[in-house]
Amino acid sequence: MAIRWDSVLVRDLARELDAELHGARLRAIRLDARTREAVLFFRDRTMVWRLHPERSGMWLRDAVDPQPEDMRIRARVRSVRAIADERILTMELQSSRSGRGPWTLIIELLGNQMNALVTEGADRTVRHVLRTREGTRTLRVGQPWVPPPSTYRRWSDGEVSLGSWRELLLPVPPPDRVRVLMSSVAWVSPLNADSCLDDEPGEPLLNGLETWRVLASPAHVIEPVILETKRGSQPYSCPLPGTPSLPSDSLVDAIAQCAGPTDEASPGTIAIGPELMERLEDAIESVDRRVVRLTAQLDAREDPDLLRGLGDLVLARYREVEVGVSRVTLIDFEGDSVTLELDPQLQPHENASRYYDRAARSERTAERIPRLLDAAREEAEGLQRLLNAAREGTADADEVRRALPAAPARQRRGAQGPASPYRRFTSSGGLEIRVGRGARHNDDLTFRHSAPSDVWLHARHTAGAHVILRWTGSGSPPARDLEEAASLAALHSKARTSGTVPVDWTLRKYVRKPRGSAPGSVVPDRVQTLFVTPNPELADQLASEDGVGGDSSP
Repeated sequence: MAIRWDSVLVRDLARELDAELHGARLRAIRLDARTREAVLFFRDRTMVWRLHPERSGMWLRDAVDPQPEDMRIRARVRSVRAIADERILTMELQSSRSGRGPWTLIIELLGNQMNALVTEGADRTVRHVLRTREGTRTLRVGQPWVPPPSTYRRWSDGEVSLGSWRELLLPVPPPDRVRVLMSSVAWVSPLNADSCLDDEPGEPLLNGLETWRVLASPAHVIEPVILETKRGSQPYSCPLPGTPSLPSDSLVDAIAQCAGPTDEASPGTIAIGPELMERLEDAIESVDRRVVRLTAQLDAREDPDLLRGLGDLVLARYREVEVGVSRVTLIDFEGDSVTLELDPQLQPHENASRYYDRAARSERTAERIPRLLDAAREEAEGLQRLLNAAREGTADADEVRRALPAAPARQRRGAQGPASPYRRFTSSGGLEIRVGRGARHNDDLTFRHSAPSDVWLHARHTAGAHVILRWTGSGSPPARDLEEAASLAALHSKARTSGTVPVDWTLRKYVRKPRGSAPGSVVPDRVQTLFVTPNPELADQLASEDGVGGDSSP
């Protein structure tokens, strides 16, 4: 689910982590834009930050070894702090090497603009950044980190008199007091605003002020709880009047419980690394496409006996076949009329040879394809078992590397692969089609890389990629472009080996994501359905030159 981070939660989490991690030895940091994760590899544990606005979270896992592509930062944690009344956490790191650092890991938990950066030096020069563009900010390596604009709300030190509190709120109509509190008073958020307005009989707003003073105090006792709010479970650092809650052992545990399990945060996935995991998933998808292609070739195989009979008929009726015609009708050996297709550039005996050649190819196909099909299915099953083992932590990175095909030259040179959550195709009519890169990227594609007027597609009742057909016109897009996008949706689903696949489509503005739902899980409305056949050759025909999305706007 999407955890709501407010300044109180971030500040108290920083206090808990400061006590938990002080002096901890850090080995490496991974900032992965594809999964929007920041991973810290300590000697005795691993910390994972998921910085996705719709499924954020933080987990402490068992220690695993970093991968060669992870940035090596050998340092100790000096402190973990939060900027007053901001949703920004900083981890100061003292390098064990002279002349290096100090390093600072900055975690920005700002709604749709969550980010992570590593800075160096007292001026906090950016050295590594998860996402270079966030809102109107552009974060560049080599430039000092500039925090987002502050709200400058009053009383961030927690000091205010009852008179000043009442002077601010009593003139305001009760329905508007929450808005005034959140815009004007530090430490107030949608999570705690109602609790900060509680009245005492005969003493207006006194109870609310006392609650606020506790929340605003940097030294208040942390009592981790899981709040039961209307939007679902929510971690918090203390109970709130009027909101049911359950106690938790720590804020870290409460956050992990509310964030829920995630494959990407499992020890096995972390140890292997996102690049290898994505290559393994791509390898499975590639083998699945090979199975579809081989099955289609086997199903489309011509009858060799029929082809040889047509060749025999051409030779038997040689004098009746005119040179230069593309079609001829002859009486076969059973006395029936048969129409044959010919190459007008060839002599009759050459056309007969072509029928014999086709018969021979059909027989070779019947002998060769089943072996290839069995081998491909066995390979797909083996890779899927390896993927499951990797997620469970029972397979290591070397085992995955040995099972993978050779990496493309671009990756061998050390490139990190595309950061975009989708592959790009171009329809026959010139419309852009975006296909999600696996389940964990579907939400990103649907809600951050599409426009409300675009067409959203997904294979019905089966796991698969979200597909976006870019569309700015009125009404429905051209039928051919829509059918091609639906075919890609079918091909990039678990139903890719079926003969006919139902694909649902609707405008993207009619797709919503329920609170707390799993990654990639959405509810579409006003759905229509197309029935298409997965076609690997169509995917090759429509693939864009780069095959990846860039930073193009929705």
